[in-house]
Order: sequence, then C-alpha cells, then structure tokens
Amino acid sequence: MNQRILTWPREVKQLIVLAMDVLLALASTWLAFGLRLDVWARPVGAQWWVYLVAPALAIPIFVRFGLYRAIFRYTGQAALNATAKAVLLYSVLLTAVLLWNHWVGVPRTLGVLQPLIFLILVGLSRAMARFWLAGLPLLGSGHTGKLLIYGAGTAGAQTASALQVSGQLKLIGFVDDDANMVGRSINGKPIFAADALLSLVSRHAITDILLAMPSATRERRNQIIQSLESLPVHVRSLPSLSDLTSGKVTVQDFRELDIEDLLGREPVPPRTDLLARDLAGQVVLVSGAGGSIGSELTRQIVQQKPRQLLLLDHSEFGLYSIHQELQAQCITEGLVVGLVPLLASVSNPERLQAVFNAYRPATVYHAAAYKHVPMVEDNPGEGVRNNVFGTLHMAQAAVNAGVHRFVLISTDKAVRPTNVMGATKRMAELVLQAFAQAHPHTLFSMVRFGNVLGSSGSVVPLFRKQLASGGPLTVTDAEVTRYFMTIPEAAQLVLQAGAMGQGGDVFVLDMGQPIKIIDLARRMLHLSGLSERTPSYPQGDIEIAITGLRPGEKLYEELLIGDNPEPTEHPRIMKAREPFLPWAELRGELQGLQVAADQNDAPAIKAVFLRHVQGYQPT
Repeated sequence: MNQRILTWPREVKQLIVLAMDVLLALASTWLAFGLRLDVWARPVGAQWWVYLVAPALAIPIFVRFGLYRAIFRYTGQAALNATAKAVLLYSVLLTAVLLWNHWVGVPRTLGVLQPLIFLILVGLSRAMARFWLAGLPLLGSGHTGKLLIYGAGTAGAQTASALQVSGQLKLIGFVDDDANMVGRSINGKPIFAADALLSLVSRHAITDILLAMPSATRERRNQIIQSLESLPVHVRSLPSLSDLTSGKVTVQDFRELDIEDLLGREPVPPRTDLLARDLAGQVVLVSGAGGSIGSELTRQIVQQKPRQLLLLDHSEFGLYSIHQELQAQCITEGLVVGLVPLLASVSNPERLQAVFNAYRPATVYHAAAYKHVPMVEDNPGEGVRNNVFGTLHMAQAAVNAGVHRFVLISTDKAVRPTNVMGATKRMAELVLQAFAQAHPHTLFSMVRFGNVLGSSGSVVPLFRKQLASGGPLTVTDAEVTRYFMTIPEAAQLVLQAGAMGQGGDVFVLDMGQPIKIIDLARRMLHLSGLSERTPSYPQGDIEIAITGLRPGEKLYEELLIGDNPEPTEHPRIMKAREPFLPWAELRGELQGLQVAADQNDAPAIKAVFLRHVQGYQPT
C-alpha cells in the first residue's frame, strides 16, 4: 500500500496532507476546548468562529513555510524546526485574534493551548508518515549494527541526517582528527578523538565505520584506512555528494572502499593542452572502444570535442553500450560530436582499410587486444592473429589513409614476458617501431602500463565477488606483485603521452609502487569487517587460498626492457629506448609467424618470440 501511495502525483499527495492538517487543526481545537473548560461537547455560539479561524490561519502559514514541499519519508530535524516555527507564528496570530474579538465562551488561553496540541498532532503525523512510507519499524528495533562516521565536517553531518531515514545502523557518533572538534556534538551525537577508536569499537560494539572525508588527500585516506585495518569493523566510503543532497541515502548506498583509496599517491592533474592536442575538431578513431580501456578513452576524448569519433569494436554488445553511453554524455554536457559505431574486427584488413578510407581519421588509439594471460596461452594462434597482425593491419590502414598520429595501448607484460600474451604485445610494439622508421609521415607511438582497476579480469572485482560468496579469496602465489592504476588516470595519461609522440616512442607510465596481491586480499578482507581463517586461527571468517601460478604468469611485472628512461614534459610519463628490427627484417619474420598462427603451431610461434622478443622465457 505504501509503495502505491509513493507513485501518486505530487499534487494529489500535497492535497491529502493539507486536508489532514485541516482535520488536525479542528481536532486540536476540540481537545483544547475540552481540556480548558472540562466539558467534552459540541461547540456552541461564538466557539464556532475558533473552528473556522484555526485552519484558515494555519494552512497559509504552513504553505509559506514550505511544509507541503517536504518529502515525508526524507524529513528530518530541519523539517521539524520549520514546523515548530510555523506553529509559533500561528499561535501569535491566533492569540491576537482571540484578544481582539472577545468572543463569549472562548477562553483567551486557547491561543496557547490549541497551538501546543496542534504542534504535537502535526509532529506525530509527520513522524508516523515518514516511518510508514519508508517501511521502517516505529519502535527503532530495525538497527542491524552500530556506526561511527569518520569525519565531522559538512559531509559527515549530511550523511548522518540522511541516515535517519534508513534505521538500519544506529549512529553512535563521529570521529575526527581535529582536536577543536572533539568533545562537541552534531545533532546530539558526540565527536570523539581518532586515537580513541580502539576503545570506542570495543565499548560500543561498533560494527561499521563510514569514511566521510571527500576533500582528504589520497595519502591521508590511505593513512586512515591503514589505522582502521586491524579493527573488527566494516569500513566503507561516502556516497556521492549528489546522493547526499537528495536526502535519499541508505546503508545500501555506502560504497565499498576502492583499491584506488589504497594506492597512496595523488593523481597528477591532466594538462589540458596535451589532452586537446590532435583531438579538438579532428576525426578520431578508437579500436576496442567497447573494452574497459577503450571505453574510458572515448569518454575522455569526447570531452575534447572532436569533430567525429569513430568507435570500432568486434563486440556488438560492447559497441552498442558505449555508443548509447556517449550519446547520453553528449546530450548531458551539450557536446556536438559525430559518433559513429563501427562493427569490425582488426583481423580483417579489407574492412579496416575501407573504414580508414571512408572516414580519414587524423588520430588513432589502438586499444583492441586479447589480454587474458591464461586464455591467450591456451589459444596462441588467435592471440597472435588479434594482437600482432591486428596491430599490423591497423598500422597499414593508417599509413595508406594518411593518419597523422597512431597510439598503441601496450602493457607491462610486454617486458621480458613469460607468456604468449605479453610476447604478442611486444611483437605489436616491434611492428609500430619498424613502421615509425619506414613511414615517418605517420607518428607511431606506444604507451606501456600495468593493471588498471576495474578492467576485465581485474583482481579487485574478483575478490569482491569471492567475499560476497563467503570465500575463499584465491591468490596464485604469496609473492605475486602488480602495479595498479585507475582507468580514468590511465586513459588521461595515454592521451597526453600520445600527444607527445615524435615517432617510434615507447612511453611508460609511472605506476607508483607495486602492491603484493596477498596484501591486497588481506586488506580487503579486514576492511570488510572479516577475519582471515588460518591453521592457527581456524575460527576466522574467510580463508585465503594459494592456487599456484597460472600458465605464463610472472611473480612480478616490469615496465622497462632497458635502463635509464628519459623524462618527458609530464611528471608521470617517461620515454624508454627499446631496440627494434627494421621493417625489411621484421617483415620476413612476420610471414613465418603468420603461417604458425594459421596452423595454431605453438612451438613455432614461441620460436619466433624467442628470436625477437627480448627476455622471452616461455613457461
């Protein structure tokens, strides 16, 4: 029933509330007369004027104070304050009317007694409506845990106010680093010192801590998260500020901590001149536009207002999804960009050449690739066709169509690879390095970086899924380390690096410090309020299982083949000097690799890699 009421037109709901307030004004008048005269009877004589004046005064005042614009199931302290002010003004006016008219049989004290009863009835009606419409228990028995909010600023106060609706977590108080805030309160909830967290969690049986510090630096957030890791609580982060201001935040809206919160370094603001270079007003093509990296590239490219953005992908669903998203983005942000979805495989050179000839792109970002290490290891022929020859076909089409700039999205797995996937990406780099020397009118460059958070195959969503299902968390080896970067930051750096390319450049992104995967698993486990089950602690919640390295997997990744990378004009982008084969020599090797790929001859494929991919060590 309550859900059906929520779907009624707003005007209908406002009329119902207004009518209810009229009835409450009449009821409170009858109760006031009865209490004052000690006679419970129908009104007589001039008493009828009070029944007429009460709603006639109250309703316009309530309208003026905006009480009918409030959404009952999201009302809080502010709405109650507004109601009290409205009734106070109403009481003053009603008293003035009674004193002016001297009606027989109407006590003057009714000007105080009736508004007091009216305020109680209106407040009760609003509270009951709020709890009923929100589907909450009226007696407060719905609390499933106890919450501390870390951060007593505006965001924390807004969150606390919004959470009054949910009733799922009982707010115990706030925690803040500012000594000037400690000992004070927000809406009756105390503010504690951060160094008292351990005793607070134990004394109040705290189950959840919410980080409400949207303006804190990533380094500071990392320090706080590390301090919370040993506590038996579930740590989550603040919803978006737009959700907060809507007043519709519930516990389900708290987001789990992203691993980007744990990277411990601040992203460098992008240089707008590098981002816009070769994009604004140009025709730009992105291959693999439906993938995790390709789609983020298109989101950021469209903001630079290219004349036309060509979205190329062999996945119909992926292409449809990103095309729909970008259309909505253009409408929302008022961008005029021609979006062209192109179904095509990079393994089809004729289709690619037709696309390049028809649209004549000036800038190309080649993100299409098979990148799942065990999958490509089991299907080496397809990995070579897509990653090596797909790049070759794209580069040939670009040269023939007069493309000005061509950027390959590469990977740290191309450096001294132990797997077919990494070797194919290094071969793709060799193709572009050779093309850069043979065809200098097209500026070929490549950008090499490590794991991006949230991409397909990323370990973070896998751990979240495993946590939700009760574990175990699977780690291939206790010593495995990886570099991590957020998808938006990686895409921004790719665009900026590509703009600096002079031909044959191998750009390497500064990924910060590598992270041990098992440490990441333990941190996510502890910050979910769970404990690790081990032989020495069998009562723990979830086990971390070591499954063994997968075929082709390395313990650690590198970003450079050689040493001494050169700095660039961007602090997070370096330039590597990598050896390569001239096109005349590489072409013959590629012919042999093509034959081996067509026959899915893994030994022959790996033999080519052993000759030309420096440091390749097949497992």
